[in-house]
Amino acid sequence: MDIKNFIAGSFKKGYEYSYFLPEKINHSFYWTDESINTLLEKASLKLGELNSFSRFIPDTDMFIKMHIFKEAVVSSRIEGTQTNIEEALVEEIEIDPEKRDDWNEVNNYVKAMNSAINELESLPLSNRLIKNTHEILLSSGRGVRKNPGEFRISQNWIGGASISDAVFIPPAHDELPDLMSDLELFLHDKENMIPHLVKIAIAHYQFETIHPFLDGNGRIGRLLITLYLVSNKILNEPLLYLSDFFEKNKTLYYDNLTFVRTKNNITQWIKFFLAGIIETAENSVLTLKKIVNLRSSIEQGHLLQMGKRAKNGITLFHYLFKNPIITIKDVQNITDLSSKAANSLVKVFVDHKILVEKTGYRRNRVFIFDEYIKLF
Repeated sequence: MDIKNFIAGSFKKGYEYSYFLPEKINHSFYWTDESINTLLEKASLKLGELNSFSRFIPDTDMFIKMHIFKEAVVSSRIEGTQTNIEEALVEEIEIDPEKRDDWNEVNNYVKAMNSAINELESLPLSNRLIKNTHEILLSSGRGVRKNPGEFRISQNWIGGASISDAVFIPPAHDELPDLMSDLELFLHDKENMIPHLVKIAIAHYQFETIHPFLDGNGRIGRLLITLYLVSNKILNEPLLYLSDFFEKNKTLYYDNLTFVRTKNNITQWIKFFLAGIIETAENSVLTLKKIVNLRSSIEQGHLLQMGKRAKNGITLFHYLFKNPIITIKDVQNITDLSSKAANSLVKVFVDHKILVEKTGYRRNRVFIFDEYIKLF
């Protein structure tokens, strides 16, 4: 199908409302718009650069965790959650009670992403994996009563105080089995040679339009992008997330999705999506370069000056890339130092401005690898 002739779907009559029923997408797509090819080529090159750069970084796992936490914070923020990255990284007991639902949503997202990445080793990207991921995403907090891990069996809507003034009403629940089966077939179709980045652009649009869950559709839909890129070996590591781009361009994001449904204009959506891949890949490479430079400058400029503390200093320093918010007890656990020696080591890190003390308390103090967190 030439995407100029794409028909997004049609409105069907429900009980006192009309819902949007999308057309199935598991078929060929082609285009004559050269600007798509230009964006596609640039996006592919940028992802290649990100992959190449990640291969030469020692201990890539150190950096993946923070990328996932940033994604969790930003993706949840799009849905109205207010937790910032510093709050997301501390233990729940340290969070004010009124903020714990937000903290739970962000940390559930991290758990869901990590679980999904691990499941890809034994399970294809499928409705089963999507449901498993959704179950973790809504395992606690505000979404726990919204049927975690199950496609909805009732009507939902987007925007508006009620269905009567909704901005958008997705398809009726009895349409979901066929639509989600079609989406799954599309994700794995090998006959229609659609470039991966165009395929996941279309798949993301379709998922958001189907809105198969009672809650968490936006977060799962954005997570689906990264899972697709990893499962198809487009990305070596889960280091690219589009939520930051979508949040910065929130109005365009929703407008472009809407224009597909109301004007059948999937071309503009694909262009917007590819522009997001380009910008996000560029930013990811830049962040990785800054991390490598930060690590090198501290190792060479500070740790080497710590004398007999250097060995434990290196152990603590490397730990900070995975856990940039720590307590004295954490330092004792990872270095086997006494409380006095751990305090002394942390004081050296504070004196060298590697750590910043944030709590102001004499006991139960919390220290932050502030310069590192700011890169995200």
